[in-house]
Amino acid sequence: MTWIELFTHSQAVYLTCIGVLGLIIGSFLNVVIWRLPLMLHREWTEQCYAYLQENIKSFPSEEDLKPADLEPFNLVTPRSQCPSCKRPIGIFENIPLLSFIFLKGKCHSCGSSISLRYPLIEVFCAILSIIIAYYFGFTWKCLASLILTWALIALTVIDIEHQLLPDDITLAMLWLGLLVNIQHLFVSINDAIIGVIAGYLFLWTIYWIFKLITHKEGMGYGDFKLLAMLGAWLGWQALPTIVLISSFVGTIVGVTLIVLKRHSRENPIPFGPFLAIAGWVSLIWGDKLSHLYFSMFGLS
Repeated sequence: MTWIELFTHSQAVYLTCIGVLGLIIGSFLNVVIWRLPLMLHREWTEQCYAYLQENIKSFPSEEDLKPADLEPFNLVTPRSQCPSCKRPIGIFENIPLLSFIFLKGKCHSCGSSISLRYPLIEVFCAILSIIIAYYFGFTWKCLASLILTWALIALTVIDIEHQLLPDDITLAMLWLGLLVNIQHLFVSINDAIIGVIAGYLFLWTIYWIFKLITHKEGMGYGDFKLLAMLGAWLGWQALPTIVLISSFVGTIVGVTLIVLKRHSRENPIPFGPFLAIAGWVSLIWGDKLSHLYFSMFGLS
């Protein structure tokens, strides 16, 4: 019996394999979440340095930079290491979830505590992956949905920690969404293209109306691109549901944090995570929610 036949006839084996894959991908997402913002800040610093070097004659030469600033830094190099003692993490110490359990949440070398965030992201990624696999089955739609889910997890955590939605993820996923819908995997390509345009312009319009009235920025351009990305995957029909859910959840969370005095009104709350949550919900139950939404306004 081939793997395809096994996955097709045994849902338990299929979901188990997807769960293990989710743990592995979750481990990789931890690397992306930690390193990608640092890579972007480094890139921006180098661009600023290059600009100043060209326009300010007295600016320090490249030799005056710290050696660490010149070392390669990406998703592969250098090897993962303990934040405290800087010892490279071995292969057997980097097994998703199991290594955290066996090491009892501490570095094998220096005994420093390992952030609980790492295993939580791995488990969360595995759970969402299993839900996707159960809902879509062993299909191309499942594979595409898994990729979208993993991207949304990374974007959510990065935005929470850095208030940043990297173009490296949003734009790449936007183009991928258009590509998968060439074959009408989720929606027609026409609906996907309209979804991109409508998603971006809707939040862009809200941004400028808010700014003209309050002279403040209510959200970032990354939010526009994220909604456009979701429009590319799920079509323009899903946008009202996504905006409604994200606004509702965002309002509840924001008010709760302010009431509990865990967040001041002056500090912005990233909107990207709420868009990501709403987008994932629409991915699973989008048709039912859209039908309900349009029925409420007599549009279907």
